[in-house]
Amino acid sequence: LIQLAASVEIGTRHPLAHAIQTQAQIQSQDLLNAQDFQTEPGLGVSATVTWQGQPQTVRLGNAAWLNQAEIDLDPALTAQADDLAAAGQTVVYVSLGNQPVGLIAVADTLRPDAAAAVTALQDLGLTVQLLSGDQPAAAVAIAAQLGLPPEAVTAGVTPAGKVSHLRQMQDQGLTVAMVGDGINDAPAIAQADVGIALNSSSDVALETADIVLMREQLGDVVAAIRLSQATFNKIRQNLAWAFTYNLVGIPLAAGVLLPVTGLMLSPAIAGGLMAFSSVSVVLNSLLLRRQRL
Repeated sequence: LIQLAASVEIGTRHPLAHAIQTQAQIQSQDLLNAQDFQTEPGLGVSATVTWQGQPQTVRLGNAAWLNQAEIDLDPALTAQADDLAAAGQTVVYVSLGNQPVGLIAVADTLRPDAAAAVTALQDLGLTVQLLSGDQPAAAVAIAAQLGLPPEAVTAGVTPAGKVSHLRQMQDQGLTVAMVGDGINDAPAIAQADVGIALNSSSDVALETADIVLMREQLGDVVAAIRLSQATFNKIRQNLAWAFTYNLVGIPLAAGVLLPVTGLMLSPAIAGGLMAFSSVSVVLNSLLLRRQRL
């Protein structure tokens, strides 16, 4: 089963594919000859594999992927899949020809900093939701480890479903940021007001994202938001300083107080103050280097 699955998943960067390929290496499985690869985002993959001397179509994916190919799933098999999903595992169906031949359950482990990143985002006043193509039971189990309630989980959605979900939130007047790393996330990353991709993301996700994190740490999502907020604060401070300086300095240089007090800025002093204004703005901007993220 692992040999068949790894042969179909060769060259795929999806996390599930990586897990299956790693297991095949652990078992020292030789990959079979495969061709005619097909990927259906949100459903699964397929390829023609030489099995026991005969070319056979092998499919890996969710139940909808096999149902689409008119492959009947035994109730006992689906019941076992439901039990695995309820335990927080992602289930991959495997079929050979027109028959299901087994299940592969992959335990989706959280990144070490995932829970802390979610908490930090919530501390910023942001609402965090989990969008997943996994079965609802598996997605809810993962969300529970992050401290997210079931109502914050939208599971079993295709890439188009993720886009639709984001569009619904935007229609409500919400500003949405999407963090993702896979080919299935790319359409939602493009739809979001701010798309964020991890450094190891698929090429299409990297090309689509507005922000690419240079480290494999979800905490950098929080750092990027804090840096953006600090940058806008500096812009506001610089604009306020420049506006106030010119509001006071230009009339003085024009001699508005000359008839009353006899005071007037000389061109040399006015030029010096103008240079000091520019230097102060630059120095204030450089203070961003000391911003704690």
